[in-house]
Amino acid sequence: MDLPDDYLHRVYAGVLGKIIGVYLGRPFEGWTHRRILRELGHIRYYVNNLFNVPIVVTDDDISGTFTFIRALEEHRPSRCDAADIGRTWLNNVIKDRTVFWWGGHGVSTEQTAFLNLKKGVRPPLSGSKDLNGATASMQIGARIFIDGFAMVAPGQPALAAKLATMAASVSHDGDAVAAARMWAAMEAEAFVSKDVDHLLDVGIQYMESDGMLAIGVHELREWCKEDEDWLKTRRRIAANFGYGIMNGFCHIIPNHLVMVMALIYAGPDFGEAMHIVNTCGWDTDCNSGNLGCLVAIMNGLEAFDDSNTIRSGKVRGAGGLVDWRGPLADRVLISSADGGYSINNAANIAYDIVNIGRRLAHLEPLQHPKCGGQFHFDLPGSVQGFQVKTARGKTRDPNQVSVKQSVDPETKKTGLEIYINGLEDPFDVIEVMSDTFAPPEVRQMETYDLVCAPLLYPGQYVQLVVKADVWNSEPIRVNMVLKLYSFKDEIESFINGGPIILKPGESREILRTVPPVVGCKPIQSIGISLQRRSIRKGAAPFTGIVRLQFLRWTGIPKLTLRPVELKEGPRTFYMQSFVNGADTFDVVSERFVVAQNFGEGLVSYGTRKWDDYRATFRNFIIPGHCFTRTRNGVAFRINGLRRYYALLFVQMSEQQRGVAFVKNLDEKSYVLRGEVFNWQTDWPYNLIIDIQGAKLHAEIEGLLKFDVIDTRYLQGGIGLIATDGAVVWGMR
Repeated sequence: MDLPDDYLHRVYAGVLGKIIGVYLGRPFEGWTHRRILRELGHIRYYVNNLFNVPIVVTDDDISGTFTFIRALEEHRPSRCDAADIGRTWLNNVIKDRTVFWWGGHGVSTEQTAFLNLKKGVRPPLSGSKDLNGATASMQIGARIFIDGFAMVAPGQPALAAKLATMAASVSHDGDAVAAARMWAAMEAEAFVSKDVDHLLDVGIQYMESDGMLAIGVHELREWCKEDEDWLKTRRRIAANFGYGIMNGFCHIIPNHLVMVMALIYAGPDFGEAMHIVNTCGWDTDCNSGNLGCLVAIMNGLEAFDDSNTIRSGKVRGAGGLVDWRGPLADRVLISSADGGYSINNAANIAYDIVNIGRRLAHLEPLQHPKCGGQFHFDLPGSVQGFQVKTARGKTRDPNQVSVKQSVDPETKKTGLEIYINGLEDPFDVIEVMSDTFAPPEVRQMETYDLVCAPLLYPGQYVQLVVKADVWNSEPIRVNMVLKLYSFKDEIESFINGGPIILKPGESREILRTVPPVVGCKPIQSIGISLQRRSIRKGAAPFTGIVRLQFLRWTGIPKLTLRPVELKEGPRTFYMQSFVNGADTFDVVSERFVVAQNFGEGLVSYGTRKWDDYRATFRNFIIPGHCFTRTRNGVAFRINGLRRYYALLFVQMSEQQRGVAFVKNLDEKSYVLRGEVFNWQTDWPYNLIIDIQGAKLHAEIEGLLKFDVIDTRYLQGGIGLIATDGAVVWGMR
């Protein structure tokens, strides 16, 4: 498979198109066309401010799209099938908390399929109409998650259709899968063609449907030729295929036809496509997200640009000159069991998708630029979540302070350009920050919970490079800044180290270790602060540019997790820094408690980027009565709910107990070492994990030791496992 020369930029555009479309349509999801016109008018730009909600929120369209494509990372891409994608569901979806709308068994199609998977039903039966009924299997979810599977197959519609079929059949059947197949083929073909009629012909070729969807698409194309007016064509869709005719809460056919119609009328015009598809109503975020991705792939990053200056992020559509990219600042929220992937950005996701595509093409992966920097600003227009704030957290006048991605004309290096115009007050502090954990506005989000983990921890080593333009009016003071959540759920600013004075034309490196004093308070964001050096009365205001060339961190976290109780504050964000995959996770009597009513529950901490570390679990207790199926303990190198190493206390029979060092791989559990050991309930044990590369050491302090060599998981966080019962860990 040959990849386009601009493959990375096209995928980046596709990711941006997806998130712009979803976040544009989200506030009025499910509204009718009439209600939209009555209350909002024609949709030509973001309307989240009218609803007093943040623009970037947790949403199933985003979480599912960028979680399920990772099945091709968890499994061999060339051998991955629908059953493997179902395994990725079970490894990354936390029941009632992540990815889906949990509307109830038989109501939410995805929840119904998920529960089938949990019962051991394999795809495609898990999503079939024979098992779930025709109504549930024909809802929209089959199509909304397939964009990633198309973007790993540029110019290969047959492969994209095949991958989309596997992904969609986990939860859907019939024309719902056909719609997913059609759209994936069109998105793959959009890498090599901008001709809308050709794209539709390719989509129909791979749709493989002779049912109502095929009839609807055929009639729709004829109506568009006859009507030459999308409002008239929309009325025909509603009259012949609308919600009053189709069963269920969110049927695929009316929504798919609206999306196809918007593509026909708007063509390659991104702004007009967003206008039409969102003003039509119904499942606006789903339709807008899929269409936005397709049109962005067709055009590349120029889809969002009106003057071939990609960094401006502007496009002239039906609504005039508007900034699609600026309000999002590349930010993406993905709620899944991989908490370290939740606080994300479009540039990072683009690299991950491209590397899956390169793997399918038998090519080496691309490395993130600038020595693997988390924030490298290498893609055109990418600010990777960085925004300008005041020290009090408010936004500033963009005419005084603004950020954008740019190329330094002197060094020719990419970076984040921070422009300051007329800064007078020497005590005024400008902060330019990017989230590393849940944003404060998460409390305003509805419907979908955000499950996430901090990206940065005490003990890790942070490196950044800043440069002042040579024509800056004076030197400027620069500090590295961390924002922390206190246990009272308040944001605290932490200046990490002393300031540097950056002279005009000077480039400086800042190296800092996140200090132990941060403790277990989650680090919400990282960035730099800028402040005038001069306090001389009557000095001219500062004007100039500071460039953040990159920011990255490495190293092993060093911290102690405390069982913080309510007397110290609500500690909402601290508890949220754990990924809770159990029925109960709480702090009781200065101890962490994990309890699972049935089956296995896993609560994890850290990210899949953690590699070599030593972890001590003090006063680990299995309370109360033991059941035959008991499998309780600590996990490490966690790569999801069903992928990890663990040291487990097991009840082998009514008379015999033991300890096992296991490797869990989806539905299979391999015992790498084990010993008979008569452990006791309600008795504290100190457990020690020490892992370096493939060398894995686990012990019950003073009693048992296990040493194992294994290379399956080389990275991952730590956690607690409770099966049909509870475990307790912490102080006393």
